[in-house]
Amino acid sequence: MIKGISRPLTVLLLTISFLLASCNDNIVFTDSQSVRGNIWNVDDILKFPAPIADTINSNDVNFIIRTGSSYPYRNIYLFVTTTSPNGNSITDTLHYYLADEKGKWFGKGFGYIHEMILPYKTNVYFPIKGTYTFAVNHGMRIIDLKGVYDIGIRIEKTTK
Repeated sequence: MIKGISRPLTVLLLTISFLLASCNDNIVFTDSQSVRGNIWNVDDILKFPAPIADTINSNDVNFIIRTGSSYPYRNIYLFVTTTSPNGNSITDTLHYYLADEKGKWFGKGFGYIHEMILPYKTNVYFPIKGTYTFAVNHGMRIIDLKGVYDIGIRIEKTTK
């Protein structure tokens, strides 16, 4: 028992700690980067170096974007270059809708901040161990894209 805390509260705290720790068992890598001044310049490439040790299990790769009410569009284009540990790379052009045609934001949020998970690749096998780098920049037809707070990445083991 933790000193100064009742036995039932101690058990509850330990149970919550265990549940929170076990919720993250499938997460292989997660990171996010803030966008300077909430204005994403087309030349600002956000890089996410992900150390990968598992070459057997499949993974889902998702991006997470947080935008504010000053974001001027209902969609976003992203250019994503994935570079493997041996230097091979591939670039994808991605298009996501962040809001419907009436301006209702997808994802979750409150007030003027909205967060959305952007699925990138599902059921991916990383063929070699090492650091895979995901480089992301926006592909909108504007140099300074305002209203973007941060971009993140999450790689999770695929649940079957």
